[in-house]
Amino acid sequence: MLTQAEMVKRLEQFPGKVSFYFENLVTGETMRYHEQAPMMAASVIKLFVMASVFEGLERELFQPDQMFEIKRAHCVPSCGALTYLHDGIQVTLMDLVTLMIIFSDNTATNVLVDFIGMESINGTISRLGFEKTVLQRKMFDLEKSRQGIQNYITAGETGQLLNMIYHGNLVSRCASERMVSIMKNQQLSGKIPFYLKAIPDRPEIAHKTGEDTGISHDVGIIYGKVPFIVCYCGNETDTPCFERFMAEISLELYQELNL
Repeated sequence: MLTQAEMVKRLEQFPGKVSFYFENLVTGETMRYHEQAPMMAASVIKLFVMASVFEGLERELFQPDQMFEIKRAHCVPSCGALTYLHDGIQVTLMDLVTLMIIFSDNTATNVLVDFIGMESINGTISRLGFEKTVLQRKMFDLEKSRQGIQNYITAGETGQLLNMIYHGNLVSRCASERMVSIMKNQQLSGKIPFYLKAIPDRPEIAHKTGEDTGISHDVGIIYGKVPFIVCYCGNETDTPCFERFMAEISLELYQELNL
């Protein structure tokens, strides 16, 4: 089994800022590397937006099937599908959550942030006990980004969020199960799942990626007889090399624990 010392040695090879969190969900064993260092979040912050949506649903503040009309003015570039569909398309609240997670849809995310409110989302984050994770701007807000206003996560706090989801403790068991089912449908599979998806009896993986210039993350739960959490976060690093590392280590950990 990979040791903490071996993992640190391998992570130290990367330029910029990288952090890592591993947790064996059977034994509770962990490996950590700068896991409490604040990292520019990219799209991993969308997991925390999803948690806030489910908290609101649990409190019956809104309904999963309420409709939203997506106008051209809502649309932002890059990730997702809504920007490329017709003006005025109508989608449900749960459609927005699903698109936000499985396609990392920036337009869906921004509509949800406007609907729930940034203050309310940060309230959820705080109530969950996360001290360094924060949402400070919407997706693709270039002006705030130029001002240095960013969203932040840590590998450790994201790992704890995944732990809560896995154990059915995030909002409620029903909400946690629904969140896992959405994350298992992730369509961006070039990092954690890259080698795992090629093996016989490929494991289920519930995960969320994040990327921007010099930024690459992937965080998730890898299922098996010994399920585990892995969170890889990289800022200002060599993203192709770091993404290959994510794929290699995820396969290595799965083989050591499950084969």
